Amino acid sequence: MKILDWYILKRYLFTFLMMLLLFIPIGITVNLAEKIGKILERQVPFPDVAQYYFDFTIYFANLLFPIFLFLSVIWFTSKLANNTEIVAFLSSGVSFWRFLRPYMIGATIIAAFALVMGLYLAPKASKGFNEFKYKHLKTNTKIVKTTNIYRQVNDNDYIYVSSFNPVTKQGSNFSLEHFEGNKLIYKITANSIKDNDSTYSLMSYTKRTFGEHDDILEYSRRKDIAFEFDAEDLTPEEYIAETLQYNDLIKFIEKEKRRGSSNIGRYLVVKYKKWSLPVSVFILTIIAVAVSSIKRRGGMGVNLAFGITIAMIYVFFDKVFGVMAEQSSFDPLLAVWFPNIVFGILAAYLLYNAKR
Repeated sequence: MKILDWYILKRYLFTFLMMLLLFIPIGITVNLAEKIGKILERQVPFPDVAQYYFDFTIYFANLLFPIFLFLSVIWFTSKLANNTEIVAFLSSGVSFWRFLRPYMIGATIIAAFALVMGLYLAPKASKGFNEFKYKHLKTNTKIVKTTNIYRQVNDNDYIYVSSFNPVTKQGSNFSLEHFEGNKLIYKITANSIKDNDSTYSLMSYTKRTFGEHDDILEYSRRKDIAFEFDAEDLTPEEYIAETLQYNDLIKFIEKEKRRGSSNIGRYLVVKYKKWSLPVSVFILTIIAVAVSSIKRRGGMGVNLAFGITIAMIYVFFDKVFGVMAEQSSFDPLLAVWFPNIVFGILAAYLLYNAKR
């Protein structure tokens, strides 16, 4: 690797690392200041708090990864421009594309790290982060759907429970419909259902088997029966998709699609973001270089102000379209990739003008 490549790549990676080391402690401090009252009030053990902030560090870094990178590239590229180093590079016969190459090498390294983090490291951290939050900090907040649960549990069976308590594993007004093709074969109803680990206890059990001419009715005050679903599958946590590694997430989404889950949009947003984040690294790097490679009156402050504005707009787009996909019929794939599409066009425009 030539001197120019090594010089810029070293500063690219070093500045990004310093940006992480600067903002992560600030994020921890702000979060601790907000949560310290509840932590002390509920006497949360110190090892749990320490593990929470370890998970928080990974969760926070993964969440704001592109923004840290964007600001770090603007910072050190603006310093190069203010010191007229970029002018010296280009005046020596180096093309703008050649000047951009080490940035793309650095972006490839960061994107690979972001991909590994998103697929494998962040899910584990998210699990610990959310479990602590809902166990110690948001004890009165519901994280599962407990009323009017309607799900397809396999290819043939559909169940309904008017209410279900995940703690006691007991529900009321249970029904199960078994189909073969489009034909309803039998229907089971019960006033209540309780999970006993290996079997379910149904109170006021009724089974109606539909025949060609006559139906067969079966009654029982109580009946223990085994079903092909778990109580946990009926009411998965809202944040469960964030806690699954990629292969497990794919299987989970397919299973939830078969079950008719109302949270599919939320799960697909998590899936698509794992791939959109590494791509955003390249887009934001190009925008940052194009914006900050020109020496401007006002110096680095102007570039940073412009960069922060761009970063806030990116975050706004990401959050708004993500919520739209989670809570409406808006296509999750388009919602996740829309910020990259818009900013990709902006990157191409700014790069064209900067090259000129």
